[in-house]
Amino acid sequence: MMPPVSAEQAQLIRTLLRQVGQQAKRMATQPFDVSAKGPEDFVTSVDRALDRQLSTQFRTWFPDDGLITEENAQSVQAFRQSHVRLWLIDPIDGTEDFMRGRPNYAVMVGLLQNNQPIAGWVYSPVRDQLYWGGPHWGLFQTTGPSPVQPLLAQPPPPPSSDFCPIMIGERDRKNYGTVLKRQIPAAQFQGLGSFGLKVMEVIQGRAGLYLYLNGRVKLWDTTGPLALARAAGLVCCDLEGKALQFTADQLNLETLAHQQAILVAWPHYFEALQQPIQAAVSAA
Repeated sequence: MMPPVSAEQAQLIRTLLRQVGQQAKRMATQPFDVSAKGPEDFVTSVDRALDRQLSTQFRTWFPDDGLITEENAQSVQAFRQSHVRLWLIDPIDGTEDFMRGRPNYAVMVGLLQNNQPIAGWVYSPVRDQLYWGGPHWGLFQTTGPSPVQPLLAQPPPPPSSDFCPIMIGERDRKNYGTVLKRQIPAAQFQGLGSFGLKVMEVIQGRAGLYLYLNGRVKLWDTTGPLALARAAGLVCCDLEGKALQFTADQLNLETLAHQQAILVAWPHYFEALQQPIQAAVSAA
C-alpha cells in the first residue's frame, strides 16, 4: 500500500512538529495563562497558540481532509461530516506535566481513514525525539536534526513472579492500584504524563502493557499513538479483548471521548494479564 502521506509531506510534518514542540519547550519557561476546561482538565495559552499554528498548516497541506484539534471546540463537528480521512491534533498531550515543569508532554498528530488509525506522530520536545509511522507504512524515529532511523519495536521479557512492568496513569493507579496488585503481585507500575509517551514505552519494551480505565481519553489522544502501536504488532483492545473502535457508536459524540477501556499490550502480556486485570477492575 502507498504511505498515507508523500515523502515531501512527511518531511513538512516532521519539521513543523519539531518547530512547534521546541516553541512549547521555550514557552514553558515563561509566564503563561491556565484555565480549567472541566474537572482536573486544564488548557494553557501555549496549547491554544500551538493549536492555531498546527491547524493552519494542516488545513493548507490537506485541504480535502477533515481536521479536529483539541483546543478548537467547534472542530469536533468534522467527525460527523463523513470525511474519508480525518486528522486529529493534540498540541500538548500531558498538559498537567507541561504546567508543572515536568518533561513528559508531547505534540501529537494522528490520521484516521475510514475510522481506522493509519498514521501517527508523537514528538517529545524535552527529549527532542520524534516517533512516527503506521500499520502499512512502518515505524520511524529521529532525534533532533539527525537522519531518519527505523524504530524497532522491542518485546519485553515475559511477565514473571518478579518482573511485570505496567504503564498506568496517576488517576487509574489511585483508583485501581491496590486491586491490581492483589491480582498481579509482581506488577511494577510506571507512569508518564502523556498518553502517547506511555504507548511509546510499551512499543520500545520498557513496559509490557498500558492500561487506561478512567474514560477521559479522546480521539486526539489515541489516534496517533495507536497507529504506531498497531504498526508495532501490539494488541489494542478493551478489557474483554474487543478491538478498540473509532466509530460513533463507541465514542461520546460531544467530547469524542472513548467509551471503551483501553489496553495496549504485547500479545504475551495480554494473554497473561487480561483475566487478572478484568478480575481486579470488577473488584474495585
